[in-house]
Amino acid sequence: MMPLTMVKAGEPNVIRKIGGKEETRRFLENLGFVTGGIVTVVSEINGNMIVNVKDSRVAIGKDMANKIMVG
Repeated sequence: MMPLTMVKAGEPNVIRKIGGKEETRRFLENLGFVTGGIVTVVSEINGNMIVNVKDSRVAIGKDMANKIMVG
């Protein structure tokens, strides 16, 4: 398992775990980041990422991306 920030752009990855406080996890879940879901990094600029998740394109900051564990 590794944080989403370590993933190469264009590779689909399975979300294994969402870390952080309850409200952070709920926020990410509402965006479509759920355990077992597929997330693909579209691009990364200064640690901030644009990802495809659940047929949506979402921009998340580095701190949020570090809480999403994939593998």
